[in-house]
Amino acid sequence: MSAAARCAILRGMNRCRIRALALCLCLLGPPTGAEQNVAPGANRHYLGPRVAVETWVRRFETESREVYAERHAIVAALDLAPGARVADVGAGTGLFVPLLAHAVGSSGRVFALDIAPAFVAHLRERVAAHGLDNVSVVPGEADAVPLPPASIDVAFLCNVYHHLEYPQSVLASLKSALVPGGRLVVVDFERIEGVSPRWILGHVRAGREVVAAEIARAGFLPAPAGHAGMLTQNYLLSFTRP
Repeated sequence: MSAAARCAILRGMNRCRIRALALCLCLLGPPTGAEQNVAPGANRHYLGPRVAVETWVRRFETESREVYAERHAIVAALDLAPGARVADVGAGTGLFVPLLAHAVGSSGRVFALDIAPAFVAHLRERVAAHGLDNVSVVPGEADAVPLPPASIDVAFLCNVYHHLEYPQSVLASLKSALVPGGRLVVVDFERIEGVSPRWILGHVRAGREVVAAEIARAGFLPAPAGHAGMLTQNYLLSFTRP
């Protein structure tokens, strides 16, 4: 057999091995450690190239929206001390950013994070317009909060948890970013079958009990929540990082 023929046979055998390996990988699926997307498309309205941010400002920042009407009480419930470092995860249009910046004072720090480029640009404009020198705007990631370990005292998610496509991955990164004893505070829509409006049932993935169980599974401990009864359309849950 000629050398050329032997090479051709070897190339064919290698192609067969590659195809077999590819087939095995397809059958096995993604790596077992990879988290599945639990809310596909939950952020599609915010990630497009032509997001009309002002439309979302008008929708989010109106007295008819409970978290806007109760924004001062919600920030008070966070019990932020001067000098505290807080992450506003999914800061969106920046509703809470000036309030958080005022609460932590000039010696504190606010990290305003969002995964939507249009919101990140708007947050930077808002921070500059208000002269908020103690605020850093950080582009977020769908499966992680890109903050250094032990860099924050409080993580705050308002009407954001139901948008998390990879909640366990995000919670793991939040746990890393929080100092031991740091707090995670979640405000989100009440979702109760037969009670909540249809748009909530269709839009919000899980209710309070499921959210609390997922956060506990990530290693957080439940903690008392101040002003917990102030909301009716939403709930407020507080946890600590051991």
